[in-house]
Amino acid sequence: MMFAEARVKYEEALAAWEHPNLRLYLARVLTRIGLPLLAYENLRLALRWGPGTLAPEKEQEARAAMRALMEHELAAIEIRCDEPGAAVLLDDKPWFVGPGTERRMVTPGEHVVIVRRDGYSTIVKPILIIAGKEASGRFTRRVDTVIGQPPWPAWIPWTVVGAGAALGVAGGGLMWSGAADKGNQGGGDLATGAFVAAGATMITGTVLLLMNRPQVHRVHDRGEVKVELRPIPSLGPGGLPTRLVF
Repeated sequence: MMFAEARVKYEEALAAWEHPNLRLYLARVLTRIGLPLLAYENLRLALRWGPGTLAPEKEQEARAAMRALMEHELAAIEIRCDEPGAAVLLDDKPWFVGPGTERRMVTPGEHVVIVRRDGYSTIVKPILIIAGKEASGRFTRRVDTVIGQPPWPAWIPWTVVGAGAALGVAGGGLMWSGAADKGNQGGGDLATGAFVAAGATMITGTVLLLMNRPQVHRVHDRGEVKVELRPIPSLGPGGLPTRLVF
């Protein structure tokens, strides 16, 4: 209860007056109540103005506490995304928009990095990381490939259309022959049948032509993702990791 009350008091004080000592005191409380990520952030803020801001013993305490959290209770994820306009999310929450490189301290366990951009497939990369390690990765995006392929070879519907045209020509010939030979009733019936067959065949061929248009579908390119694990870098003079990009 005392730690919880102290946290509230320090946060109220910091809202009125930003001071590195208050950040250090709040970090102590957050560490004791099991909130290492918030404790780390307050230690970072306490050291952000560089050496000499805190008294020497307090600065040493802050650096030691920060190092202990990084080695035993926290992990780091650093992501580089070269695609302009691509939104990068960490654990389904907005992180940054590419191009760029960002680094964040996280709790150990599984985290999910997502990269989204209109017209591109979404990249989803689960990352399992343990305390004291840093996961570093680069996302390379490529646009989806659109492929169109007809259901049948092109010659099939055109052959049907050609057959219908041929039947129509044959019907015309039979009708001309029937007109020349007025006594040939059978020739007229054959011409009528040929015209009917020609019409049906032409309709079938036309339908096949319409149905044989390319069927478009996307081939999703999941992009290239490479993630490596390595020890978290040592702290620099300002209390921050000495390597922020790779």
